[in-house]
Amino acid sequence: MTTVLTVSQINTYVKSLIDGDDNLQNIYVAGEISNFTNHYRTGHFYFTLKDERAALKAVMFRSAAQRLRFLPEDGMRVIIRGNVSLFERDGVYQLYCEDMQPDGAGALAAAFEQRKKKLAAMGLFDEAHKKSLPRFPRRIGVVTSPTGAAVHDIQTVLARRFPAAEIVFAPVQVQGELAAPQISAAIEEFNRKKAADVLIVGRGGGSIEDLWAFNEELVAHAVYESAIPVISAVGHETDTTIIDYVADVAAPTPSAAAELAVPDMREVLFALDGQLDALTNAMEGLLEKLQLRVIASAATLAKYSPESFLSAAQTNLLQLKTRLDNAALRKIERENAALSALAQQLELSSPLKTMKRGFALARDRLHQPVRSAKALSPGDKLTLSFFDGDVQCTVDSAAQ
Repeated sequence: MTTVLTVSQINTYVKSLIDGDDNLQNIYVAGEISNFTNHYRTGHFYFTLKDERAALKAVMFRSAAQRLRFLPEDGMRVIIRGNVSLFERDGVYQLYCEDMQPDGAGALAAAFEQRKKKLAAMGLFDEAHKKSLPRFPRRIGVVTSPTGAAVHDIQTVLARRFPAAEIVFAPVQVQGELAAPQISAAIEEFNRKKAADVLIVGRGGGSIEDLWAFNEELVAHAVYESAIPVISAVGHETDTTIIDYVADVAAPTPSAAAELAVPDMREVLFALDGQLDALTNAMEGLLEKLQLRVIASAATLAKYSPESFLSAAQTNLLQLKTRLDNAALRKIERENAALSALAQQLELSSPLKTMKRGFALARDRLHQPVRSAKALSPGDKLTLSFFDGDVQCTVDSAAQ
Protein backbone atom coordinates (compact mmCIF):
# COMPACT_ATOMS: atom_id res chain seq x y z
CA MET A 1 0.00 0.00 0.00
CA THR A 2 1.40 3.37 -1.05
CA THR A 3 1.52 6.15 1.58
CA VAL A 4 0.90 9.71 0.44
CA LEU A 5 2.69 12.31 2.55
CA THR A 6 2.02 15.97 2.81
CA VAL A 7 4.68 18.59 2.40
CA SER A 8 4.40 19.49 6.04
CA GLN A 9 4.90 15.87 7.02
CA ILE A 10 8.03 15.59 4.95
CA ASN A 11 9.46 18.83 6.30
CA THR A 12 8.64 17.82 9.85
CA TYR A 13 10.31 14.45 9.30
CA VAL A 14 13.42 15.94 7.75
CA LYS A 15 13.61 18.50 10.57
CA SER A 16 13.43 15.71 13.14
CA LEU A 17 16.25 13.89 11.38
CA ILE A 18 18.46 17.00 11.32
CA ASP A 19 17.64 18.02 14.88
CA GLY A 20 18.42 14.49 16.05
CA ASP A 21 21.85 14.45 14.47
CA ASP A 22 24.42 15.42 17.11
CA ASN A 23 26.88 16.22 14.34
CA LEU A 24 24.73 19.22 13.41
CA GLN A 25 24.26 20.55 16.96
CA ASN A 26 26.54 23.09 18.69
CA ILE A 27 28.88 23.17 15.73
CA TYR A 28 31.37 25.80 14.53
CA VAL A 29 31.15 26.90 10.93
CA ALA A 30 33.59 29.21 9.09
CA GLY A 31 32.60 31.22 6.06
CA GLU A 32 32.04 34.64 4.47
CA ILE A 33 28.90 36.69 5.08
CA SER A 34 26.84 37.80 2.11
CA ASN A 35 23.33 39.20 1.61
CA PHE A 36 23.36 40.45 5.18
CA THR A 37 20.05 41.94 6.42
CA ASN A 38 19.53 43.60 9.76
CA HIS A 39 15.83 43.35 10.52
CA TYR A 40 15.61 46.45 12.73
CA ARG A 41 11.97 45.89 13.70
CA THR A 42 12.60 42.46 15.19
CA GLY A 43 16.34 42.73 15.85
CA HIS A 44 17.06 39.50 13.93
CA PHE A 45 19.98 39.08 11.49
CA TYR A 46 19.49 37.18 8.18
CA PHE A 47 22.40 36.34 5.87
CA THR A 48 24.11 33.72 3.78
CA LEU A 49 27.31 32.02 4.87
CA LYS A 50 29.43 30.86 1.94
CA ASP A 51 32.80 29.53 0.98
CA GLU A 52 34.42 28.94 -2.42
CA ARG A 53 32.04 26.10 -3.40
CA ALA A 54 28.78 26.38 -1.45
CA ALA A 55 26.37 28.60 0.47
CA LEU A 56 24.30 28.13 3.61
CA LYS A 57 21.35 30.19 4.81
CA ALA A 58 21.78 31.54 8.35
CA VAL A 59 19.77 33.43 10.93
CA MET A 60 20.70 34.99 14.26
CA PHE A 61 17.78 35.89 16.46
CA ARG A 62 17.66 39.06 18.55
CA SER A 63 18.53 37.33 21.82
CA ALA A 64 21.86 36.24 20.39
CA ALA A 65 22.44 39.27 18.13
CA GLN A 66 22.27 41.80 20.96
CA ARG A 67 25.21 40.08 22.67
CA LEU A 68 27.55 40.76 19.76
CA ARG A 69 30.31 43.34 20.21
CA PHE A 70 30.25 44.21 16.51
CA LEU A 71 27.86 44.51 13.60
CA PRO A 72 28.27 41.85 10.88
CA GLU A 73 28.86 43.10 7.34
CA ASP A 74 28.92 41.61 3.85
CA GLY A 75 32.33 40.21 3.00
CA MET A 76 33.30 39.68 6.63
CA ARG A 77 34.84 36.26 7.35
CA VAL A 78 33.45 34.84 10.58
CA ILE A 79 33.33 31.74 12.74
CA ILE A 80 29.83 30.92 13.93
CA ARG A 81 28.69 28.63 16.73
CA GLY A 82 25.16 27.25 16.30
CA ASN A 83 22.83 24.48 15.15
CA VAL A 84 21.63 23.33 11.75
CA SER A 85 17.87 22.86 11.46
CA LEU A 86 15.05 23.02 8.97
CA PHE A 87 12.65 25.93 8.56
CA GLU A 88 9.54 23.86 8.01
CA ARG A 89 7.43 26.52 6.34
CA ASP A 90 9.85 27.02 3.43
CA GLY A 91 11.50 23.62 3.53
CA VAL A 92 14.89 25.29 3.82
CA TYR A 93 17.55 24.14 6.17
CA GLN A 94 19.69 26.84 7.70
CA LEU A 95 22.22 27.62 10.34
CA TYR A 96 20.80 29.05 13.55
CA CYS A 97 23.60 31.16 15.05
CA GLU A 98 24.19 31.41 18.80
CA ASP A 99 27.50 33.26 18.68
CA MET A 100 29.77 34.85 16.08
CA GLN A 101 33.29 36.20 15.99
CA PRO A 102 35.42 37.50 13.15
CA ASP A 103 37.73 34.93 11.68
CA GLY A 104 41.35 36.05 12.21
CA ALA A 105 40.59 39.03 14.47
CA GLY A 106 39.01 39.38 17.88
CA ALA A 107 35.36 40.32 18.03
CA LEU A 108 36.12 43.21 20.36
CA ALA A 109 38.80 44.58 18.03
CA ALA A 110 36.37 44.47 15.13
CA ALA A 111 33.66 46.04 17.26
CA PHE A 112 36.06 48.76 18.33
CA GLU A 113 36.88 49.71 14.74
CA GLN A 114 33.23 49.65 13.72
CA ARG A 115 32.17 51.80 16.66
CA LYS A 116 35.04 54.18 16.10
CA LYS A 117 34.03 54.63 12.47
CA LYS A 118 30.38 55.08 13.40
CA LEU A 119 30.98 57.69 16.13
CA ALA A 120 33.46 59.57 13.98
CA ALA A 121 30.80 59.85 11.27
CA MET A 122 28.41 61.22 13.90
CA GLY A 123 30.91 63.98 14.74
CA LEU A 124 31.78 62.86 18.27
CA PHE A 125 35.51 63.14 17.53
CA ASP A 126 35.41 66.62 15.96
CA GLU A 127 38.15 68.93 17.22
CA ALA A 128 35.81 71.92 16.98
CA HIS A 129 33.70 70.44 19.79
CA LYS A 130 36.59 69.97 22.21
CA LYS A 131 36.85 72.34 25.17
CA SER A 132 39.94 73.87 26.74
CA LEU A 133 40.95 72.81 30.22
CA PRO A 134 40.71 75.45 32.96
CA ARG A 135 44.13 76.74 34.00
CA PHE A 136 43.44 76.81 37.74
CA PRO A 137 40.55 74.41 38.51
CA ARG A 138 39.12 74.55 42.02
CA ARG A 139 37.41 71.14 41.91
CA ILE A 140 38.60 68.03 40.09
CA GLY A 141 35.95 65.39 39.42
CA VAL A 142 37.25 61.81 39.28
CA VAL A 143 35.13 58.98 37.83
CA THR A 144 36.84 55.63 38.47
CA SER A 145 36.87 52.58 40.69
CA PRO A 146 37.27 53.21 44.44
CA THR A 147 39.54 50.17 44.79
CA GLY A 148 41.81 50.49 41.76
CA ALA A 149 45.32 51.92 41.62
CA ALA A 150 44.10 54.77 39.40
CA VAL A 151 42.38 56.66 42.20
CA HIS A 152 45.50 56.49 44.40
CA ASP A 153 47.74 57.66 41.54
CA ILE A 154 45.42 60.58 40.77
CA GLN A 155 45.17 61.66 44.41
CA THR A 156 48.96 61.48 44.85
CA VAL A 157 49.69 63.59 41.77
CA LEU A 158 47.01 66.20 42.56
CA ALA A 159 48.20 66.55 46.16
CA ARG A 160 51.77 67.03 45.01
CA ARG A 161 51.15 69.42 42.12
CA PHE A 162 48.19 71.52 43.25
CA PRO A 163 46.97 70.81 46.80
CA ALA A 164 44.62 73.82 46.66
CA ALA A 165 42.28 71.91 44.34
CA GLU A 166 39.43 69.89 45.84
CA ILE A 167 38.93 66.30 44.62
CA VAL A 168 35.29 65.26 44.10
CA PHE A 169 35.21 61.46 43.75
CA ALA A 170 32.46 59.42 42.05
CA PRO A 171 33.07 55.69 42.67
CA VAL A 172 31.89 53.45 39.82
CA GLN A 173 32.46 49.99 38.44
CA VAL A 174 34.95 50.13 35.58
CA GLN A 175 34.30 46.71 34.03
CA GLY A 176 31.34 44.42 33.67
CA GLU A 177 27.79 45.00 32.54
CA LEU A 178 27.08 47.75 35.11
CA ALA A 179 30.23 49.74 34.34
CA ALA A 180 29.08 51.75 31.31
CA PRO A 181 25.73 52.84 32.85
CA GLN A 182 27.46 53.87 36.10
CA ILE A 183 30.22 55.80 34.32
CA SER A 184 27.79 57.71 32.08
CA ALA A 185 25.47 58.40 35.03
CA ALA A 186 28.38 59.81 37.07
CA ILE A 187 29.40 62.14 34.23
CA GLU A 188 25.81 63.34 33.85
CA GLU A 189 25.47 63.91 37.60
CA PHE A 190 28.66 66.00 37.69
CA ASN A 191 27.23 68.18 34.94
CA ARG A 192 23.78 68.40 36.47
CA LYS A 193 25.17 69.55 39.82
CA LYS A 194 28.06 71.52 38.30
CA ALA A 195 30.21 69.74 40.86
CA ALA A 196 33.59 70.09 39.12
CA ASP A 197 35.63 72.32 36.85
CA VAL A 198 37.27 69.39 35.03
CA LEU A 199 36.60 65.63 34.96
CA ILE A 200 39.05 62.72 34.90
CA VAL A 201 37.36 59.56 33.63
CA GLY A 202 39.27 56.29 33.51
CA ARG A 203 40.89 53.33 35.17
CA GLY A 204 44.14 51.39 35.25
CA GLY A 205 45.34 49.01 32.57
CA GLY A 206 43.83 45.71 31.55
CA SER A 207 42.78 43.59 28.61
CA ILE A 208 40.51 44.90 25.89
CA GLU A 209 37.66 43.09 27.63
CA ASP A 210 38.49 44.83 30.92
CA LEU A 211 38.54 48.25 29.25
CA TRP A 212 35.44 47.69 27.12
CA ALA A 213 33.11 49.85 29.23
CA PHE A 214 35.03 52.89 27.96
CA ASN A 215 34.25 51.84 24.37
CA GLU A 216 30.49 51.76 24.91
CA GLU A 217 28.39 54.31 23.03
CA LEU A 218 26.58 55.22 26.25
CA VAL A 219 29.84 56.46 27.80
CA ALA A 220 31.00 58.09 24.57
CA HIS A 221 27.81 60.16 24.32
CA ALA A 222 28.02 61.16 28.01
CA VAL A 223 31.58 62.42 27.47
CA TYR A 224 30.59 64.25 24.27
CA GLU A 225 27.60 65.96 25.88
CA SER A 226 29.50 66.98 29.03
CA ALA A 227 29.69 70.74 29.52
CA ILE A 228 32.59 70.11 31.90
CA PRO A 229 35.91 69.43 30.10
CA VAL A 230 36.78 65.73 30.24
CA ILE A 231 40.22 64.10 30.39
CA SER A 232 40.22 60.42 29.46
CA ALA A 233 42.62 58.30 31.51
CA VAL A 234 42.16 54.66 30.57
CA GLY A 235 44.82 51.99 30.90
CA HIS A 236 48.49 52.30 30.06
CA GLU A 237 50.21 54.30 27.32
CA THR A 238 49.53 51.66 24.66
CA ASP A 239 45.82 51.29 25.49
CA THR A 240 43.31 53.21 23.38
CA THR A 241 39.57 53.42 23.95
CA ILE A 242 36.70 55.21 22.26
CA ILE A 243 36.51 57.93 24.90
CA ASP A 244 40.14 58.86 24.13
CA TYR A 245 38.80 60.14 20.79
CA VAL A 246 35.74 61.81 22.29
CA ALA A 247 37.33 63.43 25.36
CA ASP A 248 38.57 67.00 25.26
CA VAL A 249 42.04 65.77 26.23
CA ALA A 250 43.33 62.18 26.14
CA ALA A 251 45.94 61.17 28.72
CA PRO A 252 48.00 57.97 28.40
CA THR A 253 47.60 57.09 32.11
CA PRO A 254 45.59 58.24 35.15
CA SER A 255 48.73 59.87 36.60
CA ALA A 256 49.28 61.79 33.36
CA ALA A 257 45.63 62.89 33.44
CA ALA A 258 46.14 64.34 36.92
CA GLU A 259 49.20 66.22 35.69
CA LEU A 260 47.20 67.64 32.78
CA ALA A 261 44.29 68.62 35.02
CA VAL A 262 46.21 71.00 37.29
CA PRO A 263 49.31 73.18 37.07
CA ASP A 264 52.44 72.51 39.09
CA MET A 265 52.27 74.75 42.16
CA ARG A 266 56.05 75.16 42.16
CA GLU A 267 56.06 76.36 38.58
CA VAL A 268 53.17 78.70 39.33
CA LEU A 269 54.98 80.18 42.34
CA PHE A 270 58.18 80.54 40.30
CA ALA A 271 56.26 82.28 37.53
CA LEU A 272 54.53 84.52 40.08
CA ASP A 273 57.90 85.47 41.56
CA GLY A 274 59.13 86.38 38.10
CA GLN A 275 56.01 88.39 37.38
CA LEU A 276 56.32 90.12 40.77
CA ASP A 277 59.91 91.08 39.99
CA ALA A 278 58.90 92.32 36.56
CA LEU A 279 55.98 94.26 38.06
CA THR A 280 58.24 95.75 40.73
CA ASN A 281 60.79 96.83 38.14
CA ALA A 282 58.06 98.25 35.96
CA MET A 283 56.56 100.18 38.88
CA GLU A 284 59.96 101.52 39.92
CA GLY A 285 60.65 102.59 36.35
CA LEU A 286 57.23 104.20 36.13
CA LEU A 287 57.70 106.01 39.46
CA GLU A 288 61.10 107.24 38.31
CA LYS A 289 59.62 108.57 35.09
CA LEU A 290 56.78 110.21 37.01
CA GLN A 291 59.25 111.74 39.44
CA LEU A 292 61.26 113.21 36.57
CA ARG A 293 58.05 114.57 35.08
CA VAL A 294 57.10 116.10 38.42
CA ILE A 295 60.52 117.73 38.69
CA ALA A 296 60.27 119.02 35.12
CA SER A 297 56.72 120.26 35.73
CA ALA A 298 57.79 121.94 38.95
CA ALA A 299 60.65 123.65 37.11
CA THR A 300 58.25 124.77 34.39
CA LEU A 301 55.74 125.96 36.97
CA ALA A 302 58.45 127.83 38.85
CA LYS A 303 59.62 129.37 35.60
CA TYR A 304 56.19 130.69 34.71
CA SER A 305 54.83 131.38 38.20
CA PRO A 306 53.99 134.97 39.34
CA GLU A 307 56.72 134.76 41.97
CA SER A 308 59.23 133.81 39.29
CA PHE A 309 57.99 136.61 37.05
CA LEU A 310 58.17 139.17 39.89
CA SER A 311 61.57 137.90 40.91
CA ALA A 312 62.82 138.21 37.34
CA ALA A 313 61.28 141.69 37.06
CA GLN A 314 62.82 142.69 40.37
CA THR A 315 66.17 141.41 39.24
CA ASN A 316 65.81 143.25 35.96
CA LEU A 317 64.77 146.42 37.83
CA LEU A 318 67.76 146.17 40.12
CA GLN A 319 69.99 145.70 37.11
CA LEU A 320 68.43 148.74 35.42
CA LYS A 321 68.80 150.75 38.65
CA THR A 322 72.41 149.73 38.92
CA ARG A 323 73.01 150.65 35.32
CA LEU A 324 71.16 153.96 35.82
CA ASP A 325 73.11 154.72 39.00
CA ASN A 326 76.36 153.93 37.26
CA ALA A 327 75.36 156.03 34.28
CA ALA A 328 74.35 158.91 36.61
CA LEU A 329 77.62 158.64 38.50
CA ARG A 330 79.58 158.66 35.27
CA LYS A 331 77.49 161.64 34.08
CA ILE A 332 78.09 163.49 37.35
CA GLU A 333 81.78 162.67 37.18
CA ARG A 334 81.96 163.98 33.63
CA GLU A 335 79.97 167.10 34.59
CA ASN A 336 82.11 167.62 37.67
CA ALA A 337 85.22 167.30 35.56
CA ALA A 338 83.80 169.76 33.03
CA LEU A 339 82.74 172.07 35.84
CA SER A 340 86.16 171.87 37.40
CA ALA A 341 87.72 172.69 34.07
CA LEU A 342 85.34 175.64 33.64
CA ALA A 343 85.95 176.79 37.19
CA GLN A 344 89.64 176.66 36.57
CA GLN A 345 89.18 178.60 33.37
CA LEU A 346 86.84 181.01 35.16
CA GLU A 347 89.27 181.42 37.95
CA LEU A 348 92.00 182.15 35.48
CA SER A 349 89.79 184.78 33.83
CA SER A 350 88.01 185.97 37.01
CA PRO A 351 87.95 189.79 37.70
CA LEU A 352 88.41 189.07 41.36
CA LYS A 353 91.77 187.66 40.66
CA THR A 354 92.60 190.79 38.68
CA MET A 355 91.15 192.95 41.41
CA LYS A 356 93.46 191.33 43.92
CA ARG A 357 96.30 192.83 41.98
CA GLY A 358 94.95 196.34 42.81
CA PHE A 359 92.17 196.84 40.35
CA ALA A 360 88.60 197.88 41.17
CA LEU A 361 85.26 197.85 39.37
CA ALA A 362 83.44 201.17 39.05
CA ARG A 363 79.67 201.21 38.73
CA ASP A 364 77.35 204.14 38.39
CA ARG A 365 74.26 204.76 40.38
CA LEU A 366 72.40 202.38 38.04
CA HIS A 367 74.98 199.75 38.92
CA GLN A 368 76.17 199.78 35.36
CA PRO A 369 79.91 199.36 34.83
CA VAL A 370 81.75 202.56 34.05
CA ARG A 371 84.01 201.80 31.17
CA SER A 372 85.44 205.25 30.46
CA ALA A 373 86.34 208.33 32.49
CA LYS A 374 84.70 210.42 29.88
CA ALA A 375 81.38 208.98 30.94
CA LEU A 376 81.72 210.63 34.36
CA SER A 377 80.96 214.13 35.50
CA PRO A 378 81.91 215.78 38.73
CA GLY A 379 79.50 214.91 41.50
CA ASP A 380 78.56 211.47 40.07
CA LYS A 381 78.13 208.84 42.68
CA LEU A 382 80.19 205.70 42.09
CA THR A 383 80.45 202.34 43.71
CA LEU A 384 83.93 200.94 43.68
CA SER A 385 84.07 197.20 44.09
CA PHE A 386 87.36 195.79 45.37
CA PHE A 387 88.09 192.07 45.75
CA ASP A 388 87.22 192.27 49.40
CA GLY A 389 84.30 194.72 49.36
CA ASP A 390 82.54 197.85 48.00
CA VAL A 391 83.06 201.56 48.77
CA GLN A 392 80.96 204.61 47.88
CA CYS A 393 82.61 207.66 46.39
CA THR A 394 81.83 210.91 44.56
CA VAL A 395 83.59 212.16 41.47
CA ASP A 396 85.34 215.40 42.22
CA SER A 397 86.59 216.02 38.79
CA ALA A 398 86.29 214.29 35.51
CA ALA A 399 88.63 214.11 32.60
CA GLN A 400 87.89 216.45 29.78
